[in-house]
Amino acid sequence: MNRVVLGALGALCLVGLGLFWWQGRAEVERAAPPPEAAPTRSGDPDALPSVASDDMVGLVGPAPPEATELSREQKRFGRYDRDSDGRITRNEMLSPRTEAFRKLDKDGNNLLTFEEWAVATVDKFDHADTNHDDWLTPAEFRRTAPPPSKPKPRCSCK
Repeated sequence: MNRVVLGALGALCLVGLGLFWWQGRAEVERAAPPPEAAPTRSGDPDALPSVASDDMVGLVGPAPPEATELSREQKRFGRYDRDSDGRITRNEMLSPRTEAFRKLDKDGNNLLTFEEWAVATVDKFDHADTNHDDWLTPAEFRRTAPPPSKPKPRCSCK
């Protein structure tokens, strides 16, 4: 009971402290001096300030680089080439498969034994064998099929 009371009291103190801090910031913002007027070219205080200075007139920046359409093979190569050096090393080629390997490597020794590999297959078989008779009928075998992929949604933008 004491913990509940102390927790509620602590929460009220934090809320009160937050309100005082919030109110204090509002007071500072209200008492802040107004911003200085920006100088204008004509000297008229009602005129709009100049956005571009005379030094910037006529300057032209570099042209943006042109984007090239990559082929499907170039995109696939880029996914494997992690360090973008134009070469794919053995580690770069194997890196997408490490997560699946680590799921199978139960003892974490970076060696996949037949028993470790068979665990996934045995689990799949046990899941499909609904009547536990140690063989699969065609209906039970259908349960081992991968789930159907979801169709990609069409872009509704035009």
